[in-house]
Amino acid sequence: MESVSRDLDMPDDSNPLRRLSLEQLRRRTSMKWRTYPHDVLPLWVAEMDVPLAEPVAEAITDAVALGDTGYPAGTAYAEALAEFAHKWWGWGGLAVGRTAIVPDVMLGIVEMLKLVSSPGDPVIVNCPVYPPFYQFVGNLDRPVVEAPLGPDLRIEFAALENAFRSAGRGSARGAALGAARGANRPVYLLCSPHNPTGTVHTAAELTRIAHLAREYGVRVVVDEIHAPIVAAGASFVPFLSVPGAENGLSLMSASKAWNLAGLKAALAIAGPEAADDLARIPEEVSHGPSHVGVIAHTAALRDGGDWLDALLRGLDDNRRLLASLLAEHLPSIGYAPAQGTFLAWLDCRDLGLGSDPAEAFLKRGRVALSSGRAFGTGGEGFVRLNLAASPEVITEAVRRMASAVV
Repeated sequence: MESVSRDLDMPDDSNPLRRLSLEQLRRRTSMKWRTYPHDVLPLWVAEMDVPLAEPVAEAITDAVALGDTGYPAGTAYAEALAEFAHKWWGWGGLAVGRTAIVPDVMLGIVEMLKLVSSPGDPVIVNCPVYPPFYQFVGNLDRPVVEAPLGPDLRIEFAALENAFRSAGRGSARGAALGAARGANRPVYLLCSPHNPTGTVHTAAELTRIAHLAREYGVRVVVDEIHAPIVAAGASFVPFLSVPGAENGLSLMSASKAWNLAGLKAALAIAGPEAADDLARIPEEVSHGPSHVGVIAHTAALRDGGDWLDALLRGLDDNRRLLASLLAEHLPSIGYAPAQGTFLAWLDCRDLGLGSDPAEAFLKRGRVALSSGRAFGTGGEGFVRLNLAASPEVITEAVRRMASAVV
């Protein structure tokens, strides 16, 4: 890695992914850089190799200088997100009065599931999917029902409807009867954009989801944490903006797009018909987010647009670079550049590395990737690679992966 370090010592200020040297990154003490030994190149967990956006750093510095480190208050975060949603997605329907601050997206999902379901009620997911969906849902004593994605990594509606039918109450009339009796309250936990595949759902797909959910009496809770991160030519559509989604609940945060996972803060957003549900969230949940985190996320959404634009351009370049490198060095890996997220989902089943190729890449190549097995049905033989790194690091990672294939 010495050659990579030397290259990275020459930062490119126009691209946040090229502004930090490998030596600087290795001084970090977060999960990405402390889980594996020093000789391992980490491209696994969803942390980005970027400095803080300048407006975010300034807002945090100002807060610390003032000693403004108490409890969060007010609606500035929600107001900033509403402004961002209108500017970036053309969505003017994010009502600040139908939001609630939560510690982070996954803990927010937990709170939403508590509001609209009970222990024993099924939660439907599209596998392969973000591993904490299984972990957090299981810890809530809700069984997970899988509705696998199709071969094109998009929603497979026949599978989804089957899952709704088996988990739900069979029909709209049955749903009404079940609701009146307080019976089975199924939930569909949607990931949008989808992690790990990077699929960006279309307005037509989301509308179809909303209508199916109503037909079968299924409530929709959607994780939209990667919403700002889309490739050129793709468009993110908020679930709550489509017809039929008025009783949905969404979780959003600036954490992925501006690398703020360590500054805890997220927002739960209710559609008009779900406002009463969200109003029942316990008041103490609002004590969980970090006040400094709220300040940072608000600054990112209000003033971090130029930085985000530069990041998105860098990620577009990295998607093209990875496709080129794999075609040259590992052509047996299946990869289609995703429309969203900064993640790459790689089909390694033809490499002869078994059901968990991430293990071989780590042991033989000293590069850490996320094992596809953790993402549920359909994940075996796959790995997830984090593209939010410099081109030089990605190039070195592919070189190491190729060396692991014997």
